[in-house]
Amino acid sequence: MNTPAPASSLPGVAVVTGGARGIGLATGRWFLARGWRVSLWDIDAATLAATEKSLADPERVQAIHMDVSQPDQVARAVRVTDERFGRIDALVNNAGVAVFKRILDTTWEEWRHVISTNLEGAFLCTQQCAPVMLRGGGGAVVNIASISGLRASTMRVAYGTSKGALIHLTKQQAIELGNAGIRVNCVAPGPVDTEMSKLVHTVAIRSDYYDAIPLNRYGTTEEIAEAVGWLCSPAASYINGQTLAADGGFDASGVGLPTLRRTA
Repeated sequence: MNTPAPASSLPGVAVVTGGARGIGLATGRWFLARGWRVSLWDIDAATLAATEKSLADPERVQAIHMDVSQPDQVARAVRVTDERFGRIDALVNNAGVAVFKRILDTTWEEWRHVISTNLEGAFLCTQQCAPVMLRGGGGAVVNIASISGLRASTMRVAYGTSKGALIHLTKQQAIELGNAGIRVNCVAPGPVDTEMSKLVHTVAIRSDYYDAIPLNRYGTTEEIAEAVGWLCSPAASYINGQTLAADGGFDASGVGLPTLRRTA
């Protein structure tokens, strides 16, 4: 196993947005298991407090209630993290929201809410964390997009567009920040067993996904965390500006393959 090595003798510090549950929490646990200190940022105060308590590691875990779409709150979270740990070595832009409606039914307010959180939040957090990273010699950023950013799907006009834009933002960040020693990459998860997917995916929808995914199952939050952690580690030291689809082969499957697979 490749274990990340911080630039100094001190344990590395990872910021994970949307860190109270799901992929964010699994990613936080990934870093903690490898000796890192972790700052979890989340808009859900109650769930964040419960997560902080369950991790039971006050020396290495910081929980900050904030909204990634608000510049002043991002600036405060960076300042508080820097004051507590003195460095930031990795940033995982995981915070996200979803509105699953057709184009003609999606309101302007819903569109703005999704774009401001999923896209603008990653822009703000990276912009604010980068100076602290550079002071410590560099670092790694991983943006969490979605398979919906790589292939269009019904009822995902706001969500899919925000994730597609996030994939391109990753490239923009990578070419500028890479020169200074900050690698920026993206993970695009396919269907994952999270609380959100359990709420919005009916039995019929899950069955459809099983048919469309060559591995014939949903991913786990731990599997996504492994991909994120690897991109933050020295093992990925020459990887920059890339999008890794952690999707069981969903993006590669193309049209008609589920039917062909059933007859194979």
